[in-house]
Amino acid sequence: MPGAGKSSIGRRLAAKLGLPFLDADTEIEAAAGLPITEIFARYGEAHFRDGERRVISRLLAGPPIVLATGGGAFADARTRAAIRRSNAVSVWLKCRIPVLLRRVAGREHRPMFLNADPAEVLERLMVARHPLYAEADLVIPCSDESPEVTTRRVQDAVAGWQPPARLPVALAERSYEVVVGEGLLARAGALLAPVLPARRVAIVTDATVAPLHLPVLREGLAEAGFTIATEITVPPGEASKGFGQLQSVLEQLLAAGTDRRTAVLALGGGVVGDLAGFAAAVALRGLPFVQLPTTLLAQVDSSVGGKTGVNLPLGKNLVGAFHQPRIVLADTGSLATLPVRELRAGYAEVAKHGLLSGEALWRWCEAEGAALVAGNPAALAHAVLESCRLKAAVVAADEREESPEGGRALLNLGHTFGHALEAECGYGGALLHGEAVAIGLGLAAALSARLGHCSQELPGRVMSHLAACGLPARLPDLSRRFSAAALLARMRKDKKVRDGALRFVLLRGPGEAFTAGEVPPALVETLLRDEGCES
Repeated sequence: MPGAGKSSIGRRLAAKLGLPFLDADTEIEAAAGLPITEIFARYGEAHFRDGERRVISRLLAGPPIVLATGGGAFADARTRAAIRRSNAVSVWLKCRIPVLLRRVAGREHRPMFLNADPAEVLERLMVARHPLYAEADLVIPCSDESPEVTTRRVQDAVAGWQPPARLPVALAERSYEVVVGEGLLARAGALLAPVLPARRVAIVTDATVAPLHLPVLREGLAEAGFTIATEITVPPGEASKGFGQLQSVLEQLLAAGTDRRTAVLALGGGVVGDLAGFAAAVALRGLPFVQLPTTLLAQVDSSVGGKTGVNLPLGKNLVGAFHQPRIVLADTGSLATLPVRELRAGYAEVAKHGLLSGEALWRWCEAEGAALVAGNPAALAHAVLESCRLKAAVVAADEREESPEGGRALLNLGHTFGHALEAECGYGGALLHGEAVAIGLGLAAALSARLGHCSQELPGRVMSHLAACGLPARLPDLSRRFSAAALLARMRKDKKVRDGALRFVLLRGPGEAFTAGEVPPALVETLLRDEGCES
């Protein structure tokens, strides 16, 4: 804003960093051979903004500099996009109006203040520009402190700047990024604004997540000028993934006046993501959709790839749609609020990715899994990043799971067994998805060994590791017994069945997964009985 001190702070910062300082307005005047006031008067603002963007892009394409832009530059959408593409670090010096008024006193000759009340001018500019300035990488609140103090705070912020990791999911016109890092919910508005059609959203969350993370999300959206059309809260747990809750969510979305430019934000775990994503896919024949996963399981798996849906009594995820999000914000800081059981359940998907990726990630799991489920931030961040990297590559290669062999289907390792166990337990929370997957991973490895595809040691290695991380690793670890016939009947209703034949993802070893459709049901039944099932 006028009076924030861009030039004075910029010069001091450049001196401390040993970099050249440039002022965009000065560079524009030099390039045009005219003062900015005359450029505006002769050619209008549109012409000026176009030239301003080209000058700024040229400057940022050169050697490192400290650049002060005009107050209106960052308010221009195309200039903001150009600054983002340049990988420059953008800093907003955020001042309150009383501070700015004292600093602009005596500047009445400036065109924007001519014959106007400076307070009214600043208020108008603040309303228009602050939501756009909020997209800057760093926001530095400024007061009446000395320029030296402000400069030191800016320098410290720039030195400590850790941009979140950005992983592309390359799907042509449906491409998007998975953004991984801490504090992303607090900056949600800044991160969402460039990828959404409007600054209007509807939030779907659950009753457990809402008090933990919804206030921070609200503030992050408000700072960037977003309007929240409605906030929809569903009961926590797998039981919410049904037609009853789907209808309720749809009715609330439409009653709030949602239109096709309103984005649906899924704040929560995999249940919320699947439910809200499916609602977004079918409401008004498709609404923009954003994943804000707050559980480990959702961050490493379900939030990436566009699979949405609800369950039927017959089985899990039997009704749904592929509906890709516009962006995924995986705020790893939100994982600190997870109960231990949820954290462990999410780790099952990390272990699955380790088995799919290869010995390097699987050995990392064996070495660091215990630290991860104990809440180690570095281990959690690494697991989320590597899992998303793997899944993004798989989804980009086989978005709709249409590859005849391998492809995205490999991500179902352990899930044929796991989904059958979940269905038998009734989705009431007695068995979490990740817990079912953990048992499924052990059974898939055991089936692979019985078929002669992998070493006889691999099943024990998988089960021992999962048990060491506090997960149920074998059927007897659960508090109830199962019928082998009933589980087989559930598997025959699995969406991966082809022509009535059971299909499994099997292993030759870590990093060597494949799909198999010729597995004899009698062999599966024998395995289940040997592992503790009744006949």
